[in-house]
Amino acid sequence: MASIALGHIQSGDGLRSRVPESFFNGDKVGKLCREGRLKEALHMVELMVQQTNRAPIGAYVCLLKGCSRRKALAEGKQVHALIVQSGLDSNIFLANTLVHMYAKCGSVLDADKVFSNMPQHNVYSWTAIISAYADSGQGKEAINLFQQMQETGLASDKVLFVVVLKACAGLAALEQGKQLHSDIIRRGFQSDVIVGNTLIDMYAKCGCTEDARELFNNMSERDVVSWTAMIAGYAQNGLGKEALALYEQMKQEGVQPDNVTFVLLLKACASVAALEQGKQFHSDIIKRGFESDVIIGSSLVDMYAKCGCTEDARELFNNMSERDVVSWTAMIAGYAQNGRGKEALALYEQMKQEGVQPNNVTFVLLLKACASLAALEQGKQLHSDIIKRGLHSDVIVGSSLVDMYAKCGCTEDARELFNNMSEQDVVSWTAMIAGYAQNGLGNEALALYEQMKQEGVQPDSVTFVFLLKACASLAALEQGKRLHSDIVKRSLQSDVIVGSSLVDMYAKCGCTEDARELFNKMSERDVISWNAMIAGYAQNGLGKEALALFKQMQREGMKPNEVTYISVLSACAHSRLLDEGGYAFDVMCKDHGVTPTREHYACMVDLLGRAGCLADAELFINKMPIQPDSVVWMTLLGAARNHGHVEIGRRAFDRVVKLEPKNAAPYVLLSNIYAAAGRKDELAKIRNEMKDAGVKKMPGCSWIEVDNKVHAFVVGDATHPQSKEILAELDRLVGLMKEAGYVPDLSFVLDDVEDEGKENALCLHSEKLAIAFGLINTPPRTPIRIKKNLRVCGDCHNATKIISKIVAREIIVMDANRSHHFKDGFCICGDYW
Repeated sequence: MASIALGHIQSGDGLRSRVPESFFNGDKVGKLCREGRLKEALHMVELMVQQTNRAPIGAYVCLLKGCSRRKALAEGKQVHALIVQSGLDSNIFLANTLVHMYAKCGSVLDADKVFSNMPQHNVYSWTAIISAYADSGQGKEAINLFQQMQETGLASDKVLFVVVLKACAGLAALEQGKQLHSDIIRRGFQSDVIVGNTLIDMYAKCGCTEDARELFNNMSERDVVSWTAMIAGYAQNGLGKEALALYEQMKQEGVQPDNVTFVLLLKACASVAALEQGKQFHSDIIKRGFESDVIIGSSLVDMYAKCGCTEDARELFNNMSERDVVSWTAMIAGYAQNGRGKEALALYEQMKQEGVQPNNVTFVLLLKACASLAALEQGKQLHSDIIKRGLHSDVIVGSSLVDMYAKCGCTEDARELFNNMSEQDVVSWTAMIAGYAQNGLGNEALALYEQMKQEGVQPDSVTFVFLLKACASLAALEQGKRLHSDIVKRSLQSDVIVGSSLVDMYAKCGCTEDARELFNKMSERDVISWNAMIAGYAQNGLGKEALALFKQMQREGMKPNEVTYISVLSACAHSRLLDEGGYAFDVMCKDHGVTPTREHYACMVDLLGRAGCLADAELFINKMPIQPDSVVWMTLLGAARNHGHVEIGRRAFDRVVKLEPKNAAPYVLLSNIYAAAGRKDELAKIRNEMKDAGVKKMPGCSWIEVDNKVHAFVVGDATHPQSKEILAELDRLVGLMKEAGYVPDLSFVLDDVEDEGKENALCLHSEKLAIAFGLINTPPRTPIRIKKNLRVCGDCHNATKIISKIVAREIIVMDANRSHHFKDGFCICGDYW
C-alpha cells in the first residue's frame, strides 16, 4: 500500500530526490479519491505540503469532493487545515468548495464560518452557503441570505433560483416564491425546464395547485419530472382524482413514468381508495421492472392497506426481497388504520426480532394501535422502547404518548407527560384536551384551553372539535357560545367537521333551533353533519322533525350510514313512532345495505318497549342473528320498569347480570319494578343480592353552568360554597311542591332507612341541588340547563315537572339517555324515558 510505503519516507530537503516526480501529480490524488482511498490521498497531499508548502489546487478540490461524497467531516477539516497552511484559504474557488464540503458533511456552522471569512463572494459562494442552509432544513435563513445577496447587486443564476425556490416550498412561503417567480421572468429563465419544474413544485407545496397547473400547461418543454411534479402537487394536496387523471394525459402524450411517478400515483390511489387503478399501476410497475424497488414496494403495501386490502398488503410485504423501516412501518400503518391493532403490535415484535430499528413514525402508529385497543401495558412497553431510542423528546411521539395514555383512561399520566414535554405544539395541547374530553373531564379540557391561549398557542380545527365535545358533555352553553365566537374569529366556521361539532354542541345543550339554524347555513354538509342534526332532534324528543330531516337528506342525495339509522330509530322510539321505526329498519337492511349492529337492535327493542309491546320486544331479541349484549337486555329491562312488567323485567335482569355482574343499573331498575308492584319481599331480596354481590350504585352527578363557570353536584353534596342557600331554596321548593300535590316516590331510595330518611335522601339528589343552585343564581324566567351522568330517576322527573310550573321556568335536564324539556308542569318525553 502507498500509505505504508510513505510512512517510511523521512521528511526533509532530500525528500524530493527520493520520491518519483509523478508522485506529486494532482491527478494521482484524484484517482485515489475516486477509488475511495481517501486517507491515502490525504496523506499524499500532506507530503506535498511538507515538501513544497502547497499542493496543486486540483488535489485539494479532489480531496474536498471525496470528503463531501463520504460525509467525512474529520478528514475535511484536515484538508481545510492544509489549505490554510498552504496560504490558499483566500482562494475563492477553494473557499466555495470548502463551504460545499462542510454543508454536505452536515456542519452548517463551519460552512458559514468559511463563507464569512471570505474576502469576496461571487454567485457560486452565495449559492454554496444558501444551499447549505436550505439542505439542512433552515429555509428562513436561506431566504434571508438570498435577500442579502440581492442587496450586493449580484445577479442570481438558474441554479440559485432553484435552491431558493425549494426553500420557499419547504416553508410554504408563497409571497417570497411569487417574488422569485417575478425575478425569474425578468431574467428570462422561465423557459428553463428545471426552473419551471421547481416553480410547479413550489406553488403546489404552497397549496396553489391551480397556479401550478397553469404553469405546467404553459411550459414550452415538459419532461417526466414536470409531469411528476404536477402529479405530486395534486397527490400532496388531497386531489388524488386529479393526479390520476393527469397520468392518463401523460400516457396519451407518450411520456414514460419513472419510479418516483409511480410512488406518487400509488399515494393518490391510497388517498381516494382507488383500488382498481392501484392494481393497474401494480401491473405497470411489474412490466417496467420496478417491483424490486424498496420504495415502490412500500408504496404498494401502503396503497393496498389504505384501500382496505390488508391481506393483499401483507402478501406483498412478505414477498418483498428487501424491506426497510419504511416497508415495516407501511404494513404496521395498514393494520393500525384498519382497526387491526393486535396485528400491528405483533408485527412490531417480528420487526424487532429481525433487527429493524423503528423510527418516530413507526412508534406513532403503534401508539395509535395501543390507544384503539386500550392496551395500556403494551403502550407502557412502547414508552420504554421510545426512551431507549432517545425519541421521547420528539414532539409528535410525545403527543402520541399523551393520546395513548389518555385513551387508556390514564389522564393523570397523560398530563404528567404533557407537562414534562420539552416542546409543546398545537397537536400536544389538542391531544391532552381530547384526553380530558373523551374521559368525561370537560371542565379540565376547558381549563386547559384557557392555559393554551395564555401561552399563545393557536388552536386548530381539531382542538375546537374536542372543546365543543367538552361543552356538550357539560351542557356548558355559554362556554360553547364563546368557542363559537373564537371559531368565527379564526375563520374556521366553514370547516365541515367544526360546523358539525357546533350543531352537535347546540343540540346537546337543548338548543335545537340554534342547531338547525347553523345546520341550514353550512356551506358544505357531509353525512356527519346530517347525523348530528338528526341525533339532536332524536335526543330532544323531536321524532317527527328527525324523520322529516332524514327524508330531506335522502332527497338531497346524501346516503345515510349506520349511524344515521341509529339516530332515526332512536327518534322513532323516543316519539313512539312504531310504524315509522319499523319501516326505517326494513329500508336500512333492504335498500341501503346497512347490516344491523347491536345498537340498531337495541333501538328496535326500545321502540317496541315504549309502544308497550314487551312480549314482541323479547321475542325480537331471541331471534336476533347476533348475540345480544347487555345494552339490548337493559333496554328491555327499562321498558319493563316503565310498564310494570315484573316477569319480563326479571328475565331481562338475569341476562344483564350474567353479562355485567358488577353493574348496579339492573338492580336499581328491578328494585323500582318490585317497589311499584308492591312486592316488598322480592324488593328486600334483590337489595340483599346487590349487597352480597358487592355492587355499588354509581353516585349521581349533575352539572350546571352559571356565569361561564360549570358547577358540579353529587348526591348529598354539602361542599359547595353556597350549600346553605341551596338547602334553604330546596326546603322552600319542597313545601310549595307538596302544596301542589307532590308525593315523594320512596321506591327510588335503595338504602334501608326510615321513610323520613328516604325522603331527605330524595331531596338531595344531584339534579335537585343543581336546580336549586340555578334558581338562586340566574335571572327569573331564564331557562335552567342541567347535565346528569345517570338517567333521571322517577321522583326527580316528577319533582322537576312540578318545579317548572311553580317557578315558571323551562328546565332542561340532559341525562345519560336523552334530554328532558320541562315546562309548565310537563316534560317533552311524556313521562317515558
